Amino acid sequence: MRKGLFWHYLEKSELRPVVREEYKEPCSSLYVRDKKTLLFEVTYYKKRINFEVFHALTDGTGATEFLRELVKNYLYLIHEEDLEPVELSNQYLTVKDQEDDSFSRYYDPDFPRKKKKKIRAVQIKKGGKGYEELQINEASMSVKELLGIAREKKVSMSVLLTAAFICAIHEEMSRMQEKKPVILMVPVNLRKIFPSDSMLNFFGYIEPGYQFGGGKDSFEDVLEAVKLYFQENLSKEHMAGRMNELIAIEKHKILKWAPLELKNRCIRAGAKMAEQEVTAVLSNMSVVKMPEDYAQYIEKFGVYTSTNRTELCICSFQDTLSLGFTSRYDSTNIQRNFYRILKELGASVKVAEPDFPEDARPNYEGKKVLQIFTFCCIAAIVISMMTDIIISPGVHWSVFVAAGCATMWLTMAVGYVKRFNLLKNAAWQLLIMSGICVLWDLGTGWRGWSVNIGIPDICLLIQVVMLIISGIRSLSPREYMIYYVMAAVYSMILPLILLVTGVIHYKTPSVICIGCSFLLLIGLILFKRKEFKEEMHKKFHVG
Repeated sequence: MRKGLFWHYLEKSELRPVVREEYKEPCSSLYVRDKKTLLFEVTYYKKRINFEVFHALTDGTGATEFLRELVKNYLYLIHEEDLEPVELSNQYLTVKDQEDDSFSRYYDPDFPRKKKKKIRAVQIKKGGKGYEELQINEASMSVKELLGIAREKKVSMSVLLTAAFICAIHEEMSRMQEKKPVILMVPVNLRKIFPSDSMLNFFGYIEPGYQFGGGKDSFEDVLEAVKLYFQENLSKEHMAGRMNELIAIEKHKILKWAPLELKNRCIRAGAKMAEQEVTAVLSNMSVVKMPEDYAQYIEKFGVYTSTNRTELCICSFQDTLSLGFTSRYDSTNIQRNFYRILKELGASVKVAEPDFPEDARPNYEGKKVLQIFTFCCIAAIVISMMTDIIISPGVHWSVFVAAGCATMWLTMAVGYVKRFNLLKNAAWQLLIMSGICVLWDLGTGWRGWSVNIGIPDICLLIQVVMLIISGIRSLSPREYMIYYVMAAVYSMILPLILLVTGVIHYKTPSVICIGCSFLLLIGLILFKRKEFKEEMHKKFHVG
């Protein structure tokens, strides 16, 4: 996933996925800014095959289809003598079908929109624990058993489990918290409502909930309310309204021109506000089916996701319903309550012991190195100030020490943050070092060396460094193009402005810088014309 001026965009990668033994915390970050990695990963541990995927790539349905194909191919390789090759999906589907943007296809700008009053939901109290590692709690039960209970109560399994989850949360609430309702976010697979073979994201959501404290707080009361909500809100008209409301923001004639960084800030702010409207998440991945000959080698399928709150993911395979709780909270009381409620209804719940590699823990060594370096810089400044005051109170040489430490810290901090993309690192250093030169020149009594020599030399040096990095790492035009263009344009425009305005008095370095930068840009356009046009289109595409 890469950044354009207005939107993120996905790009095909030549990287080959490598299957390896599980080595890190489940649901760890797959998208690392500036790092060239795939947005999915396949690992294994004992008899378990893990498939982790970044949500921007696909939704639960797409992930399930990929995992089915992966498991099928693995089993066929292992048991080739006993199994026949089979097709799990429609063989007539094309890549275009699977990459179809179904949101855009079904978007109707004239669809009537209903304004919904925002309700603040009760929030589960969060306790601190180290780096807030993901807590995983898994269990399983019989599909037939739970389905029988649901039929007795004349509801679907989804309604039954939603009501049980709401009641499990309520048991941990105080009287004061009952002033706000418990609201769950329940994702909905829109392919069941709007025909689509797309493997891209195509889901909506509903928000069933219950207001406790009114005297009717029994499980049966909650179950009836949830049943009614599902009946009213799972209609095609209601889901179309929600879908059109969300897509309308993306399609807005003015908002789509907003720079990506501004969009990201607005999205984060909106997501923060939306968090207050949901207590927890319940995601039903539905039934996972495999050919009968293959199914005999499979015990179960399970699913869970990374989350900042409590989330319950459900999927079933044959007669096994898998429950996967994830949370960032210390307490597992809600999970305990949920299992107890199901047992009281007559279901047998088997809670699984966590089974992950002992060394699969997040690594924060890089962050600690930066923290140590930061402390050393601050210590150097403090010690120099103390020495300055004690030994030579009238000189204030400690100011230069402080400025030097600040300069080192800034360049090192940016280098650390951008360490995964050396060309982007170089582009940032170009801006920072130019600014630092000017500040040092101003701070030492302006002599003009920063604009006469400093900036042109830095511009030329950074462009040479970029060329060397690209050569050593054998980068493709797609990977280096935008950074070359940015460096060349910056290195032409800034010295040219300084020349025209008369700020520069020693012209030779600036003239050389402008000429070399212009030749670099022209070279890209002439010799890499196709790649240049493609990259500019992707970076400046509005949509």
